[in-house]
Amino acid sequence: MNTALRAVFAPVDSTARVDAVVRRLEGAIALGLLADGEQLPSEAELAGRLGVSTVTLREALTALRGRRLVETRRGRGGGSFVRVPPDSYDGGFEARLRAFSAGELRDLGDHYAAIAGAAARLAALRSLPEDLAPLWRSIDEMAAAPGSRRGRVEGRFHIEVAAASQSARLTQEEIRLQADIGPLLWLPRSGATRHDEVVAEHRAIAAAVQRGDAGEARGLAERHVLDAVEHLIELRLLET
Repeated sequence: MNTALRAVFAPVDSTARVDAVVRRLEGAIALGLLADGEQLPSEAELAGRLGVSTVTLREALTALRGRRLVETRRGRGGGSFVRVPPDSYDGGFEARLRAFSAGELRDLGDHYAAIAGAAARLAALRSLPEDLAPLWRSIDEMAAAPGSRRGRVEGRFHIEVAAASQSARLTQEEIRLQADIGPLLWLPRSGATRHDEVVAEHRAIAAAVQRGDAGEARGLAERHVLDAVEHLIELRLLET
């Protein structure tokens, strides 16, 4: 199991555990960390990994089934299976954006930039060779992906950087933030030139991580997030 998935299945917070399990798994599904049709661990195993009771886990799975994100099959070969809706990362942009004020977007952006920067810095210091391959695969996929898939791949890249930091808490926070604001931040902007620029920004982050340049990796990651947030704020102000 890769580092990102270990973070997905790490123990959740001790408060509001049903909601915490739902958010953790929902975010992992939306970002493609859990693939369509993938079988989840057994209830006993998954509850143990997440640090919750089987009753809590069953409540969370019931909520996920209600959102059509999980399907449970009975009998031999049964279990709980991931179902990724086609619009899990796309659509509803205006409604999502209106849920935040410009001030809230700026505050959230500051927090996210701090998390992304810290993760990139530690990834440059701690990443192992096997941690780097997923970054370059995601960049290649991002470069070739149609517009409807780019956002999910970009979100996954940032989680992979956090996973390369070897910090489960940073990775979990990255997953949470991606689920909260990633569908807004990483929606493709118009124009092939802008897409090429975004891919180049990710290549620069990955290159800094690979050569162990912690300061450069942090600065590039922070700037990348803050630029995306500033674009969102401009769009939000146009709505007022």
